[in-house]
Amino acid sequence: MKLNKNDITAQIRQLNPAYRAVLIYGRDEGLVRERADKIAKQIVEDLRDAFLVANISPDKLKSEPYLLADEAAAISMMGGRRVIRIDGAAENVTEAAKSFLSNPIGDGLVIITAGGIRATSALVKLFNSAKNAAAIACYEDTQADVQNLILEVMAQHNMAIDPEATAYLQNNLGGDRMVSRGELEKLALYMGQSADRLTVTLTDARACVGDSGTLTLDMIAIATTGGDLKVLDETMFKAFIRGESPIPILRNVARRLQKLHLIRGSMDRGISADQAVKAVVYSPYSPEKRSLLGQIGKWSIGKLSNALDIVMEAEAECKITGLPAEAICARACLRIANAARF
Repeated sequence: MKLNKNDITAQIRQLNPAYRAVLIYGRDEGLVRERADKIAKQIVEDLRDAFLVANISPDKLKSEPYLLADEAAAISMMGGRRVIRIDGAAENVTEAAKSFLSNPIGDGLVIITAGGIRATSALVKLFNSAKNAAAIACYEDTQADVQNLILEVMAQHNMAIDPEATAYLQNNLGGDRMVSRGELEKLALYMGQSADRLTVTLTDARACVGDSGTLTLDMIAIATTGGDLKVLDETMFKAFIRGESPIPILRNVARRLQKLHLIRGSMDRGISADQAVKAVVYSPYSPEKRSLLGQIGKWSIGKLSNALDIVMEAEAECKITGLPAEAICARACLRIANAARF
Protein backbone atom coordinates (compact mmCIF):
# COMPACT_ATOMS: atom_id res chain seq x y z
CA MET A 1 0.00 0.00 0.00
CA LYS A 2 1.37 3.40 -0.96
CA LEU A 3 1.05 5.84 1.93
CA ASN A 4 0.83 9.63 1.85
CA LYS A 5 2.45 11.82 4.48
CA ASN A 6 -0.54 11.78 6.84
CA ASP A 7 -0.90 8.02 6.49
CA ILE A 8 2.79 7.56 7.28
CA THR A 9 2.49 9.55 10.51
CA ALA A 10 -0.50 7.46 11.57
CA GLN A 11 1.16 4.12 10.74
CA ILE A 12 4.34 4.98 12.62
CA ARG A 13 2.17 5.74 15.63
CA GLN A 14 0.03 2.60 15.23
CA LEU A 15 0.58 0.19 12.38
CA ASN A 16 -2.47 -1.26 10.65
CA PRO A 17 -2.68 -4.92 11.79
CA ALA A 18 -3.50 -5.90 8.19
CA TYR A 19 0.08 -5.08 7.19
CA ARG A 20 2.36 -8.12 7.42
CA ALA A 21 5.39 -6.30 6.04
CA VAL A 22 6.68 -2.74 5.85
CA LEU A 23 9.28 -1.33 3.47
CA ILE A 24 11.00 1.84 4.68
CA TYR A 25 13.19 3.52 2.07
CA GLY A 26 14.62 6.85 0.93
CA ARG A 27 17.63 9.16 0.97
CA ASP A 28 17.38 10.07 4.66
CA GLU A 29 18.93 6.96 6.18
CA GLY A 30 18.65 8.39 9.69
CA LEU A 31 14.90 8.72 9.28
CA VAL A 32 14.72 5.25 7.72
CA ARG A 33 16.33 3.73 10.82
CA GLU A 34 14.26 5.81 13.21
CA ARG A 35 10.96 4.85 11.60
CA ALA A 36 11.94 1.20 11.38
CA ASP A 37 12.73 1.16 15.10
CA LYS A 38 9.50 2.94 16.03
CA ILE A 39 7.39 0.46 14.09
CA ALA A 40 9.35 -2.49 15.47
CA LYS A 41 8.82 -1.25 19.04
CA GLN A 42 5.07 -1.45 18.50
CA ILE A 43 5.61 -5.22 18.46
CA VAL A 44 8.74 -5.77 20.58
CA GLU A 45 9.77 -3.47 23.41
CA ASP A 46 13.43 -4.53 23.49
CA LEU A 47 14.84 -4.71 19.96
CA ARG A 48 17.92 -6.51 21.30
CA ASP A 49 15.82 -9.51 22.32
CA ALA A 50 17.13 -12.33 20.12
CA PHE A 51 14.03 -14.44 20.85
CA LEU A 52 11.67 -11.81 19.44
CA VAL A 53 13.80 -10.07 16.80
CA ALA A 54 15.37 -11.94 13.88
CA ASN A 55 17.87 -10.19 11.59
CA ILE A 56 18.42 -11.52 8.08
CA SER A 57 21.07 -10.08 5.78
CA PRO A 58 19.84 -9.17 2.26
CA ASP A 59 22.54 -11.33 0.63
CA LYS A 60 21.55 -14.36 2.67
CA LEU A 61 17.88 -13.80 1.88
CA LYS A 62 18.68 -13.67 -1.82
CA SER A 63 20.37 -17.07 -1.71
CA GLU A 64 17.86 -18.56 0.78
CA PRO A 65 14.54 -16.76 0.11
CA TYR A 66 12.57 -19.28 2.18
CA LEU A 67 14.15 -17.85 5.35
CA LEU A 68 11.71 -14.94 5.34
CA ALA A 69 8.63 -17.16 5.56
CA ASP A 70 10.34 -19.46 8.06
CA GLU A 71 11.22 -16.62 10.44
CA ALA A 72 7.80 -14.98 10.08
CA ALA A 73 6.09 -18.26 10.96
CA ALA A 74 8.42 -19.13 13.85
CA ILE A 75 7.04 -19.03 17.39
CA SER A 76 9.13 -17.42 20.10
CA MET A 77 10.23 -19.67 22.97
CA MET A 78 9.28 -16.89 25.37
CA GLY A 79 5.93 -16.10 23.74
CA GLY A 80 4.89 -12.94 21.95
CA ARG A 81 4.86 -11.72 18.39
CA ARG A 82 8.18 -11.50 16.54
CA VAL A 83 9.83 -8.91 14.26
CA ILE A 84 11.92 -9.90 11.25
CA ARG A 85 14.38 -7.20 10.15
CA ILE A 86 16.14 -7.01 6.79
CA ASP A 87 18.34 -3.90 6.89
CA GLY A 88 20.30 -2.41 3.99
CA ALA A 89 18.17 -4.16 1.38
CA ALA A 90 17.96 -3.49 -2.35
CA GLU A 91 16.42 -5.25 -5.34
CA ASN A 92 18.04 -8.49 -4.16
CA VAL A 93 15.20 -9.13 -1.68
CA THR A 94 12.33 -8.50 -4.10
CA GLU A 95 11.63 -12.14 -4.98
CA ALA A 96 11.65 -13.27 -1.34
CA ALA A 97 9.34 -10.41 -0.37
CA LYS A 98 7.00 -11.18 -3.27
CA SER A 99 6.79 -14.84 -2.29
CA PHE A 100 6.08 -14.00 1.36
CA LEU A 101 3.40 -11.39 0.61
CA SER A 102 1.58 -13.77 -1.72
CA ASN A 103 1.22 -16.32 1.09
CA PRO A 104 2.15 -14.87 4.52
CA ILE A 105 2.39 -17.52 7.22
CA GLY A 106 2.50 -16.91 10.98
CA ASP A 107 2.11 -13.54 12.66
CA GLY A 108 5.64 -12.10 12.50
CA LEU A 109 6.03 -8.54 11.22
CA VAL A 110 8.62 -8.14 8.44
CA ILE A 111 10.44 -4.78 8.34
CA ILE A 112 12.70 -4.08 5.37
CA THR A 113 14.90 -0.98 5.23
CA ALA A 114 16.40 0.15 1.92
CA GLY A 115 18.12 3.51 2.25
CA GLY A 116 19.41 3.93 -1.28
CA ILE A 117 16.58 2.40 -3.29
CA ARG A 118 14.50 4.48 -5.72
CA ALA A 119 10.76 4.95 -5.76
CA THR A 120 10.67 3.40 -9.24
CA SER A 121 12.31 0.14 -8.13
CA ALA A 122 10.54 -3.22 -8.35
CA LEU A 123 10.69 -3.62 -4.58
CA VAL A 124 8.92 -0.31 -3.92
CA LYS A 125 6.33 -1.06 -6.61
CA LEU A 126 5.68 -4.45 -4.99
CA PHE A 127 4.96 -2.89 -1.60
CA ASN A 128 2.94 -0.03 -3.10
CA SER A 129 0.61 -2.46 -4.83
CA ALA A 130 0.27 -5.02 -2.01
CA LYS A 131 -2.80 -4.82 0.21
CA ASN A 132 -1.05 -6.54 3.11
CA ALA A 133 2.08 -4.38 3.10
CA ALA A 134 3.05 -0.71 3.27
CA ALA A 135 5.80 1.34 1.65
CA ILE A 136 7.07 4.32 3.63
CA ALA A 137 9.23 6.89 1.86
CA CYS A 138 11.83 8.85 3.86
CA TYR A 139 13.19 12.01 2.29
CA GLU A 140 15.28 14.77 3.83
CA ASP A 141 13.47 16.79 6.47
CA THR A 142 11.70 20.01 5.52
CA GLN A 143 11.84 23.08 7.76
CA ALA A 144 8.49 22.05 9.26
CA ASP A 145 9.81 18.52 9.95
CA VAL A 146 12.89 19.94 11.68
CA GLN A 147 10.74 22.24 13.81
CA ASN A 148 8.55 19.34 14.89
CA LEU A 149 11.64 17.30 15.74
CA ILE A 150 13.08 20.18 17.80
CA LEU A 151 9.87 20.53 19.82
CA GLU A 152 9.58 16.75 20.24
CA VAL A 153 13.10 16.29 21.63
CA MET A 154 12.85 19.32 23.89
CA ALA A 155 9.51 18.08 25.29
CA GLN A 156 11.05 14.66 25.96
CA HIS A 157 13.61 16.38 28.19
CA ASN A 158 11.02 18.62 29.86
CA MET A 159 12.44 21.72 28.22
CA ALA A 160 10.92 24.69 26.41
CA ILE A 161 12.69 26.58 23.64
CA ASP A 162 12.62 30.21 22.54
CA PRO A 163 11.39 30.97 18.99
CA GLU A 164 14.77 32.52 18.15
CA ALA A 165 16.55 29.33 19.22
CA THR A 166 14.12 27.24 17.19
CA ALA A 167 14.76 29.34 14.07
CA TYR A 168 18.52 29.06 14.55
CA LEU A 169 18.33 25.28 14.89
CA GLN A 170 16.12 25.00 11.82
CA ASN A 171 18.84 26.72 9.80
CA ASN A 172 21.71 24.74 11.31
CA LEU A 173 20.24 21.27 11.41
CA GLY A 174 19.92 19.62 8.05
CA GLY A 175 18.07 16.91 6.21
CA ASP A 176 19.29 13.75 7.98
CA ARG A 177 16.99 12.85 10.87
CA MET A 178 19.56 10.85 12.83
CA VAL A 179 22.16 13.63 12.66
CA SER A 180 19.59 16.25 13.69
CA ARG A 181 18.32 14.17 16.60
CA GLY A 182 21.86 13.56 17.79
CA GLU A 183 22.58 17.30 17.80
CA LEU A 184 19.37 18.02 19.73
CA GLU A 185 20.13 15.30 22.28
CA LYS A 186 23.55 16.90 22.72
CA LEU A 187 21.86 20.25 23.30
CA ALA A 188 19.55 18.71 25.92
CA LEU A 189 22.56 17.16 27.66
CA TYR A 190 24.30 20.54 27.57
CA MET A 191 21.32 22.15 29.28
CA GLY A 192 21.37 19.48 31.99
CA GLN A 193 18.57 17.68 33.76
CA SER A 194 16.33 19.59 36.16
CA ALA A 195 13.08 19.08 38.01
CA ASP A 196 11.96 22.47 36.72
CA ARG A 197 11.17 23.14 33.09
CA LEU A 198 14.16 24.76 31.40
CA THR A 199 14.04 27.09 28.43
CA VAL A 200 16.64 26.84 25.66
CA THR A 201 17.71 30.27 24.47
CA LEU A 202 19.43 31.38 21.28
CA THR A 203 22.70 31.64 23.22
CA ASP A 204 22.35 28.03 24.38
CA ALA A 205 21.62 26.82 20.85
CA ARG A 206 24.59 28.68 19.39
CA ALA A 207 26.90 27.41 22.12
CA CYS A 208 26.01 23.78 21.48
CA VAL A 209 24.94 23.52 17.84
CA GLY A 210 27.18 25.77 15.85
CA ASP A 211 30.08 24.58 13.75
CA SER A 212 28.85 21.00 13.83
CA GLY A 213 26.32 18.55 12.45
CA THR A 214 24.88 19.23 9.03
CA LEU A 215 26.17 22.80 9.06
CA THR A 216 29.68 21.46 8.42
CA LEU A 217 28.36 18.95 5.88
CA ASP A 218 26.70 21.79 3.98
CA MET A 219 29.93 23.78 4.09
CA ILE A 220 31.76 20.82 2.54
CA ALA A 221 29.13 20.54 -0.21
CA ILE A 222 29.24 24.27 -0.97
CA ALA A 223 33.04 24.32 -1.04
CA THR A 224 33.08 21.25 -3.30
CA THR A 225 30.67 22.63 -5.91
CA GLY A 226 32.26 26.07 -5.67
CA GLY A 227 35.81 24.85 -6.22
CA ASP A 228 37.00 26.38 -2.93
CA LEU A 229 39.89 24.05 -2.15
CA LYS A 230 41.01 25.83 1.03
CA VAL A 231 37.59 25.73 2.71
CA LEU A 232 37.06 22.17 1.47
CA ASP A 233 40.30 21.00 3.07
CA GLU A 234 39.55 22.74 6.37
CA THR A 235 35.95 21.57 6.70
CA MET A 236 36.69 18.02 5.54
CA PHE A 237 39.46 17.72 8.13
CA LYS A 238 37.19 19.12 10.83
CA ALA A 239 34.38 16.71 9.90
CA PHE A 240 36.60 13.63 10.05
CA ILE A 241 38.18 14.72 13.36
CA ARG A 242 34.66 14.99 14.78
CA GLY A 243 33.84 11.50 13.57
CA GLU A 244 31.57 12.27 10.62
CA SER A 245 30.99 9.33 8.29
CA PRO A 246 32.07 9.73 4.65
CA ILE A 247 28.74 8.40 3.33
CA PRO A 248 26.58 11.32 4.65
CA ILE A 249 29.21 13.74 3.33
CA LEU A 250 29.02 12.23 -0.15
CA ARG A 251 25.22 12.18 -0.11
CA ASN A 252 25.08 15.80 0.94
CA VAL A 253 27.38 16.69 -1.96
CA ALA A 254 25.09 14.66 -4.25
CA ARG A 255 22.02 16.61 -3.07
CA ARG A 256 23.83 19.86 -3.81
CA LEU A 257 24.80 18.65 -7.29
CA GLN A 258 21.22 17.52 -7.96
CA LYS A 259 19.93 21.01 -7.15
CA LEU A 260 22.49 22.56 -9.47
CA HIS A 261 21.52 20.02 -12.14
CA LEU A 262 17.85 21.00 -11.88
CA ILE A 263 18.71 24.68 -12.03
CA ARG A 264 21.03 24.30 -15.03
CA GLY A 265 18.45 22.16 -16.83
CA SER A 266 15.79 24.84 -16.33
CA MET A 267 18.15 27.56 -17.51
CA ASP A 268 19.02 25.56 -20.62
CA ARG A 269 15.28 25.56 -21.42
CA GLY A 270 15.22 29.37 -21.29
CA ILE A 271 14.17 29.95 -17.66
CA SER A 272 16.05 32.73 -15.85
CA ALA A 273 18.58 31.78 -13.20
CA ASP A 274 16.56 33.49 -10.47
CA GLN A 275 13.37 31.64 -11.39
CA ALA A 276 15.23 28.35 -11.72
CA VAL A 277 16.71 28.71 -8.23
CA LYS A 278 13.31 29.61 -6.77
CA ALA A 279 12.05 26.21 -7.94
CA VAL A 280 14.47 24.42 -5.59
CA VAL A 281 14.91 27.01 -2.78
CA TYR A 282 11.57 28.35 -1.62
CA SER A 283 12.68 31.01 0.87
CA PRO A 284 13.78 34.26 -0.85
CA TYR A 285 16.03 35.03 2.13
CA SER A 286 17.83 31.71 2.21
CA PRO A 287 21.64 31.94 2.00
CA GLU A 288 21.47 28.83 -0.17
CA LYS A 289 19.75 30.83 -2.92
CA ARG A 290 22.65 33.27 -3.16
CA SER A 291 25.14 30.42 -3.01
CA LEU A 292 23.50 28.49 -5.85
CA LEU A 293 23.20 31.61 -8.00
CA GLY A 294 26.88 32.29 -7.43
CA GLN A 295 27.96 28.81 -8.48
CA ILE A 296 25.65 27.84 -11.33
CA GLY A 297 27.86 29.62 -13.87
CA LYS A 298 30.63 27.12 -13.14
CA TRP A 299 28.59 24.14 -14.26
CA SER A 300 27.10 22.63 -17.41
CA ILE A 301 24.69 19.69 -17.51
CA GLY A 302 27.49 17.43 -18.70
CA LYS A 303 29.90 18.44 -15.93
CA LEU A 304 27.18 18.02 -13.30
CA SER A 305 26.31 14.55 -14.60
CA ASN A 306 29.99 13.56 -14.43
CA ALA A 307 30.24 14.95 -10.89
CA LEU A 308 27.21 12.92 -9.78
CA ASP A 309 28.82 9.81 -11.26
CA ILE A 310 31.97 10.52 -9.23
CA VAL A 311 29.92 10.72 -6.01
CA MET A 312 28.04 7.48 -6.73
CA GLU A 313 31.26 5.65 -7.58
CA ALA A 314 32.89 6.94 -4.40
CA GLU A 315 29.99 5.77 -2.24
CA ALA A 316 30.16 2.32 -3.81
CA GLU A 317 33.93 2.17 -3.24
CA CYS A 318 33.45 3.15 0.42
CA LYS A 319 31.10 0.19 0.87
CA ILE A 320 32.80 -2.60 -1.04
CA THR A 321 36.54 -2.01 -1.59
CA GLY A 322 37.79 -2.03 2.00
CA LEU A 323 39.96 1.00 1.26
CA PRO A 324 39.94 3.95 3.73
CA ALA A 325 36.52 5.57 3.23
CA GLU A 326 37.77 8.99 4.34
CA ALA A 327 40.41 9.01 1.61
CA ILE A 328 37.88 7.91 -1.04
CA CYS A 329 35.47 10.65 0.04
CA ALA A 330 38.13 13.36 0.12
CA ARG A 331 39.46 12.35 -3.32
CA ALA A 332 35.97 12.47 -4.85
CA CYS A 333 35.23 15.92 -3.42
CA LEU A 334 38.61 17.19 -4.60
CA ARG A 335 37.95 15.93 -8.16
CA ILE A 336 34.60 17.71 -8.23
CA ALA A 337 36.04 20.90 -6.75
CA ASN A 338 38.75 20.95 -9.40
CA ALA A 339 36.09 20.49 -12.11
CA ALA A 340 34.31 23.56 -10.76
CA ARG A 341 37.47 25.64 -11.18
CA PHE A 342 37.87 25.08 -14.94
